[in-house]
Formats: sequence, C-alpha cells, structure tokens
Amino acid sequence: MHSRTLGRTGREVSVIGLGTWQLGADWGDVSESDALEVLGASVESGVTFFDTADVYGDGRSEKVISTFRAANPDVPLTVATKMGRRLDQVPSNYVRENFIAWTDRSRRNLGVDTLDLVQLHCPPSAVYDDDAVYDALDELVQNGAIASYGVSVEEAQQALTAIARPGVATVQIILNAFRLKPLDEVLPAAQRAGVGIIARVPLASGLLSGKYTSETTFAENDHRTFNRHGEAFDQGETFSGVDFEQGVRAAQEFAAAVPDGVTVPQAALAWIVDQPGVSTVIPGARNVEQAKANAAAGDVELEEGLDSEVVRIYDEYFRAAVHPRW
Repeated sequence: MHSRTLGRTGREVSVIGLGTWQLGADWGDVSESDALEVLGASVESGVTFFDTADVYGDGRSEKVISTFRAANPDVPLTVATKMGRRLDQVPSNYVRENFIAWTDRSRRNLGVDTLDLVQLHCPPSAVYDDDAVYDALDELVQNGAIASYGVSVEEAQQALTAIARPGVATVQIILNAFRLKPLDEVLPAAQRAGVGIIARVPLASGLLSGKYTSETTFAENDHRTFNRHGEAFDQGETFSGVDFEQGVRAAQEFAAAVPDGVTVPQAALAWIVDQPGVSTVIPGARNVEQAKANAAAGDVELEEGLDSEVVRIYDEYFRAAVHPRW
C-alpha cells in the first residue's frame, strides 16, 4: 500500500483508507463483531487511515474504532472524525462551546486525549466564512484537544473558501468517476496550499461496484432507500446525487472500459488515487472481502485510456445535472 502526506497534518496515511459510516448506521445492520473484522482486515491490508463521525450511529462507529485500537495498540493509525451534525444545521450552532462539547464527547468515544483530525461535518456555507469558527478550532489545537482540523464539504465553492484558511489541514469532498467537478479548481487549489484531499463516496454509494441493476433494492434503514432525493440529508451523499437508473447504465459503460485483471470497484478507486492532489480515498466496507478488495486498489496501475472514458461518460450522463449543483 502506498502512502501520502495528509496535507497540513504532516501525517503519512495510506492512499486507500476506510470510511466507517456503514459501521455506525444508515447502511442496514452491521454487527459489532463484523465491524471489528472489517477494521482488522483493512489494517492487515495496509490501511492506516480511518474516517468516522460523531453522528455515525450516535457515536457507535467511534466506539467500535476505540475498541479496535485498544486491542491493537501498536498499529499505526490516523483516525479522523467529524462534528457539527448533532444539532440543527444553522450557523449559530457552530460555536466554541459546542465545539468543546463535541470534541470532548469524541475523545471519550475514541478513548484518546487528542483527536488526530477533526472535520466540520458539511456545515452551512456561512460557517466557512466565519472568523470565529477558525479561532475556536485554533484554540482546540493549542489546548491539545485536537492535533489538526479540516472540513468536509458538499460543494466545490465551500472547499475553495476553506482552503484559503491557513489552519485548515484537509478538505473532504465527494470525488469519483460520476462527480468530476473537484478536478476543475478544488484539487489544484489544495495542491498549491498544501491542503490534503480526502475523497469520499468514491464508489457512488456502490454504483461503481458494477454489481447493481435497475431492479436492485436496499434495506429500509439504508440511505440508498430513504435518501435518494435528499429527504434526510444532502442528496449528493446518496449515489453522488445522480439518478439511480442512469447511474446503473453509466456504471455498465465504465465497467466495459476497465482493463483486464482489475475489478470494477478497484479501477474506480485507483482512478481517484491517480488524480493529482488526492491524499487518500475512503471507501466503506461492510465485510472482510470488501475491505481487502478495496485496499488492493492501492497497488493498481491503470492504463491511460480510462481517463477519456470517464470524461465521456460524465459528459453524457451527469455533467448537466451534477456540475452546476455541487
């Protein structure tokens, strides 16, 4: 597994990390024993970066990671968490007192004195412009509650606003073969500033696994059922915001362009890793097999022709609807 520096954190992390939303909630049921096996398989495959959040299962994901770390104290890991979605999404909730309470709760859940990386969890756009927000985050760093801070964003403009702030270490953004807008400005700006890019939703909620058909269904408590049109949170978090049936057809065309000897999801992950400016990619995994297969993408070398196919598919299926929105 190759590694890269995670922006201004200065930490070396694996190019394939692990997103742990599915170990907490909103992806159907995953038992704690299964979750621990996923974490173990990921680490055995070279993964050194976990991404979680305080609202994933109301802290369940953080606690599972804490249990894993306690049983594996010598494993080198960077754990990023997120805060800000425990209250209504209004700018007035993104204040120092709440930051202290939220980070204290995450420190307890994760069993650490200092959080490796804390990210604002897709707050309203006005939050990215508020000097007091960054002052409070800087104070948490100075006090040792967090080592570094970053942001998770829905929109490219939010990312660009955050990158301009000197204390922002990382930006987490949706980036995959069906969501190309970050390539225009966000990745180049991050490179110039030395800010790390964490690419999330890399398989478009599984569309880029190449396994779905128009008849595929998901559990009632899976966000791919209940949030297809943004009913619970931003629509972009579910299938990257693309229409499911269009996504299925586009994924079939993507699969046809994947070189022999590489699985479709591995090609989708490796394509993101190859984009200049990306620090790490955080696919989720519900079982050991998925975790191992995702990690193997960190060693995949792709042929140049896939880039042109990705752009063609995006232009045909998604650019008109997706590019202006996010």
